[in-house]
Amino acid sequence: MFNIGMPELILVLVIVLVVFGPAKLPEVGRAIGKSIRGFKDETDGVKEEIHKATALEAPPAKDREKTS
Repeated sequence: MFNIGMPELILVLVIVLVVFGPAKLPEVGRAIGKSIRGFKDETDGVKEEIHKATALEAPPAKDREKTS
């Protein structure tokens, strides 16, 4: 997806450690995890709404065959 290798990942982690310090890392990780979880929950909700909307609009497969 992002094509990040091990050296780049280590560099990012070192920069985060320097910027936030070891005391803040658990809080930062927790906040990032909550954000990702919230984003995933919202996208799942949108997918479900789209699925419901398309299911209501499209007639069942048997009805489509009869009308053709």
